[in-house]
Amino acid sequence: MSAADVANAGRIRPPIVYLGSIGLGLLAHLFWPVELLPGSVGAPIGVTVVVAAGMLFVSAVRSFRKAATPVPGSLPTTRIVRSGPYGFSRNPIYLALTLFQIGIAVWVNSLGVVLMLLPALAVMGGVVIPREERYLAARFPSDYLRYQREVRRWL
Repeated sequence: MSAADVANAGRIRPPIVYLGSIGLGLLAHLFWPVELLPGSVGAPIGVTVVVAAGMLFVSAVRSFRKAATPVPGSLPTTRIVRSGPYGFSRNPIYLALTLFQIGIAVWVNSLGVVLMLLPALAVMGGVVIPREERYLAARFPSDYLRYQREVRRWL
């Protein structure tokens, strides 16, 4: 399968971008333990955000499965999904991963984890998402361009 046949031929895998970013943030927190919030407020808020991110992720994956199109960008997309969270965000899985990292940062009360989100968002917004959008626009010219006009990229 050629790179033109799929949205993400494996160069940059989004889950690895976020997990690497979280890992680097936790490592930074070990050496630079700057807190985000006072005292014990972080844990309940962070857990709530992590759970919400998990629910959004599951909902997005279910929408893809219901539409019978693969979730991994390394497989050819079969259709534009507009149901579930794809009705309000073109990238709910990436939104869920971003919220997950924010939730972890708040949960462990770490400025380092939040700061490491910035390079992850730069890679996603500057490399991964534009490549996926070019692929979808080429594969589904009228459907994707209409969807792009009607639904925001993030929220």
